[in-house]
Amino acid sequence: MAAASHPLRLPAVIRAPFEARTWRAFGYVLIGLPLSVFWFAVSVSFVSLGAGLLITFLGVPVLAGTLAMCRGFGAVERARARGLLGLDVAAPDPVRGKTGGAFSWMGAMLKSGASWRHLLYALLHMPWAVFSFSVTVALWSWGWCLFTYPLWQWVFPTWVGQDGIQLYGDRTHAFYLDAPFELAVTSLIGFVFVLVGPWVLRGLVSVDRLLVSGLLGPSRLASRVTELESDRGVVVDTAAADLRRIERDLHDGAQARLAALAMDLGLAKEKLAADPQAAAVLVDEAHGEVKLALQELRDLARGIHPAVLTDRGLDAALSAVASRCAVPVSVDVDLPARPVPAIEGIAYFTVSELLQNVSRHSGARRAWVDVWRTEDRLMLQVRDDGVGGAEAAGGGLAGLSERVGAVDGVLAVDSPTGGPTTVTVELPWRA
Repeated sequence: MAAASHPLRLPAVIRAPFEARTWRAFGYVLIGLPLSVFWFAVSVSFVSLGAGLLITFLGVPVLAGTLAMCRGFGAVERARARGLLGLDVAAPDPVRGKTGGAFSWMGAMLKSGASWRHLLYALLHMPWAVFSFSVTVALWSWGWCLFTYPLWQWVFPTWVGQDGIQLYGDRTHAFYLDAPFELAVTSLIGFVFVLVGPWVLRGLVSVDRLLVSGLLGPSRLASRVTELESDRGVVVDTAAADLRRIERDLHDGAQARLAALAMDLGLAKEKLAADPQAAAVLVDEAHGEVKLALQELRDLARGIHPAVLTDRGLDAALSAVASRCAVPVSVDVDLPARPVPAIEGIAYFTVSELLQNVSRHSGARRAWVDVWRTEDRLMLQVRDDGVGGAEAAGGGLAGLSERVGAVDGVLAVDSPTGGPTTVTVELPWRA
């Protein structure tokens, strides 16, 4: 039964020559050489023409058009890398002039760092493509030819007039690979080349991946700006959701109870003279409503920002959260100082949310919370011995991951089926 559920697989070194990934990479290298020669020739020709014409105004539009053409080459290369290497590189932002005119566009194109990186790719990739093509084709052809040599060795005595591949020869002596042992050794050497070839090919293609991702994609600064814009959107959406939650809790909770309290006190006032006993009952009910409203307001205030966190820090605040958890929780906070209030608040609410998940979904008997600092990172870890199966891709953990990511944090979930579950959070440390 075990063998049926876990079929044997060949080692990776044996599978590599026959995997689709290897053949796609081989096709990438083969196609890359003619394309890179074309990119190189066209780019050098037009750049030389534009540079020579810079003494006149005509050089500016020629150079701008050359850079635009190189961006088109880059689009083809990104598509080729996506289809054959599985490398998805985003396109850089399009070039737009400030005024929308031709001169504005040419100026923006000449100032665009991404456009010059595309030109650099066209110049650098050609010598690399020649090298990778030569090595790949040599290894591939020699490997498969030598490996299959016993199958086509008959071609030499039949059509060439010699016994086999000539390994050595001079005027008096020649050595041919024609004996059974020699055929076996030749095939074995070819087999070694066949096995090594895919790994050499993957190493060569990894350089292509670096060139494509480093030169044909958006710059680090542009990627960082996009990431910060996305994080800002997450922060705004989270703040809006929190405001809606507070408004809903006030409207459905404390506000409704205070309205009922006002009605009860109004009835008690009317009955105070005619029926003091009924008025006393109404006042007693109103007193209960006041207590409940105060408790709901305290819970709401604690959900916004607990006073114990402001006054005593994470250790005391997380201990208070752990005391309200449905399962026993051990809290260990080891920090040299307090982080800034924003990071401290995110750490508090992250652990609170995770402990609520432990109470509701984990089926655990015990949980642990550890907080410590590692260099410039604040580390949080919540563990439980529950049933596991938690996923960061959906549910509350996805929203929690977005909130953590909005401040350059990371949330990782390790929750195999059957447990245990470990959620680790990294936040930037700012004291």
